[in-house]
Amino acid sequence: MPRLLDVSGRRGVRTLVGVLAGAVLGVVELVFLCAAWPARLVPAARPACDRGAERLLALERARLAAWLGHRTAEGGGYGFLAVRATAGLMAGYAVAAGLFLGCLLLFGGSRDLLVGGSESVPFVLPGVKVISNVGVVAVLMGGFLLALALAGAVAVGAAERSLADRLLGPGSPERMRRRIAELTETRSDIVRAVDDERRRIERDLHDGVQQRGVALAMLLGRAEHSADPARTRELVVQACAESRLLLDELRSVAWRIYPTALDELGLPAALAGIAEQSGVPVTVRYGLAGRPASSIETALYFIVREAITNAVKHADARAVLVVVDEDEQTVSVAVSDDGAGGADPSGGGLSGLARRVRALDGTFTVDSPPGGPTRITAELPKEVPCG
Repeated sequence: MPRLLDVSGRRGVRTLVGVLAGAVLGVVELVFLCAAWPARLVPAARPACDRGAERLLALERARLAAWLGHRTAEGGGYGFLAVRATAGLMAGYAVAAGLFLGCLLLFGGSRDLLVGGSESVPFVLPGVKVISNVGVVAVLMGGFLLALALAGAVAVGAAERSLADRLLGPGSPERMRRRIAELTETRSDIVRAVDDERRRIERDLHDGVQQRGVALAMLLGRAEHSADPARTRELVVQACAESRLLLDELRSVAWRIYPTALDELGLPAALAGIAEQSGVPVTVRYGLAGRPASSIETALYFIVREAITNAVKHADARAVLVVVDEDEQTVSVAVSDDGAGGADPSGGGLSGLARRVRALDGTFTVDSPPGGPTRITAELPKEVPCG
């Protein structure tokens, strides 16, 4: 419950900042529209006006993504700017006024209560008479206005996301065309990812388990044909040791295919297991209030595991930080290390992760300049796409 309240509080604050930023941006947009619409009557001025509109649309998309947790495709135009600027300015003004009055009443009421000397205020209700003072009434009204302003900001944020879905993006035919193309590509990606995973499992079995099995068979064969009891005992001891190594190798291969802890104990325990088995210190910051869908949870697990493996094997990292977080619509994971950098996004492991994330309608980025540090991030929708 405390974690859920903390996440909800952060969302509310981010939405509030986004709405207030939208009010400021609305002023800029209205000024621009008042100047651009007459200017577009002059053919020579149209390109400059269109470039200005594109910059404002880019700012709107950035604001929606950063503060309201909403991403939209490229699109939109003057109509969106006009509607958004007018509505955003009015709503932002109302929210800002509520915040200002609420803070003013809270400060003034608290000051009166601390200093003393507040005037009494009688409240007469049917059958009830309550006598309070100005300070208490001011504090109560201030708290109510602040709560009302925050609730209003949340409602405005939801309305802005709905408006962006309708006006700030391609039309229905274009969205359908893009979705079909995306599904066709991700279907091919899934087939390639499955084939790559099968080849990796085959290599693991051939290079590890099979070699251990051959060594065990040779030791037992030599023990069977040995005429020296002492030598036979020594070979049997070696065979027992090899059998334990074979079992360890089998567990390792099974764990790399899919960890049972993920199903039985959940993602936090599975990530803790990765951290314990890593050759470098790994810090995990887990910020999910609930358990995500199985496919999302599995993707998060493999992203963290592959990123840590790359950091240890190829980047000579000394420390790794894993941050798992969420907002209203997405679940995100970021894995950072202090290694040498230079990770290749087109490599087998990272490209496979990218295909897995795209198949779930997510985004996957790798930032790994030469010399480091490396940061691998992925954002996945909370709702599993059904295609």
